[in-house]
Amino acid sequence: MEIPLRDFHAGCSQGRSIHLQTDQLTNYPTHQLTAFRPHQLTPKAASVNSRLLTLTFALLLAASGASAAQSPKPLTRVLLDSDANNELDDQHAIAYMLFSGDVFDVEGITVNRTRGGGDVEKQAEEAERVVTLAGLRRVFPVIRGANGSFAEIAPHIRERNFDGAAAVNEIIRQAKASGAQPLVLVPVGKLTNVALALLKDPSIASKVRIVWLGSNYPEPGEYNQENDEGAVQYVLDADVPFEIALVRYGTPTGTDYVRVTREEIHARMPGKGPRIRAVVTGRHGGKFSTFGDYSVNLFDHIELSGTPPSRALYDMAAVAIVKNPAWAKPRTIPAPKLENGKWVERPDNKRTITLWESFDRDAILKDFYATMERPVLAR
Repeated sequence: MEIPLRDFHAGCSQGRSIHLQTDQLTNYPTHQLTAFRPHQLTPKAASVNSRLLTLTFALLLAASGASAAQSPKPLTRVLLDSDANNELDDQHAIAYMLFSGDVFDVEGITVNRTRGGGDVEKQAEEAERVVTLAGLRRVFPVIRGANGSFAEIAPHIRERNFDGAAAVNEIIRQAKASGAQPLVLVPVGKLTNVALALLKDPSIASKVRIVWLGSNYPEPGEYNQENDEGAVQYVLDADVPFEIALVRYGTPTGTDYVRVTREEIHARMPGKGPRIRAVVTGRHGGKFSTFGDYSVNLFDHIELSGTPPSRALYDMAAVAIVKNPAWAKPRTIPAPKLENGKWVERPDNKRTITLWESFDRDAILKDFYATMERPVLAR
């Protein structure tokens, strides 16, 4: 059986084995699968065979050298922290991450409560629906995090069972994994779990990179920011790599620009993603066996805005720039201060953060739909 060259290279580049099953070879005559013995060849045939063997050996050496020169790019270790039941962008971010197993080494999914979507248990249940629809429920448990705010929980951080302990401890554990590459934390809700992890164990600051979906900077307001401003300020002042995928409602420079219409979802998403044997009951009712069908249902039960009426996939766009930084433009600034909901500049602050803006909507959505069409499941 012939393996297309691109498939062979793809398998090798990810360190996977290429297997030929014998039932794939049953149509080949037996004599074509049997090697010649040297004594069965005439001198002339033996000479030709010798030259062919030499050429083959040289080609194998060249291929080996090329393979060594093209060492596989390591997967990016990520942990997503979500308020999954708030609206619908979290669900698409989770699915996009789990279906990008050729890029991401997913280390975990944690959740927290924001003011929309109920308590942390409701947030976890929605995340679990998506993980189950990906066929990965047994691989990636959803870990419960904080219901309360950073200010409320911080005084209890040394207690054994403080609010959010399971998620906070998991973030610390994954950050400190022995010999591992730096962990990219992608909080797409409030920053409470991440800030508490830094408070409990400051040593993880050198082992993580935080890419947060939030803020209308330099303008005030934004949902994730408002849900725990104390956590935002703590991370702003911590000595940790901190990047913000800006939201910027109603402008073309933030993740709000990565919008899709209901008609687009109806045309592109039905049946997409792996099909599971069991069915999942959606939060609005209905039974689903693919994430694509659930995506359609989520869009059928959400209020749209703008012209044309649409919804932004904010959180998915944040995951996208971790997958490919070329899909937005970074800008480094002195870390400002968040005071009573407003940004105060600190131009002399030596501590800097990175802002991500000017998101490439078309490139992000092209990859999103391609990933839904041909998912590579995380493991």
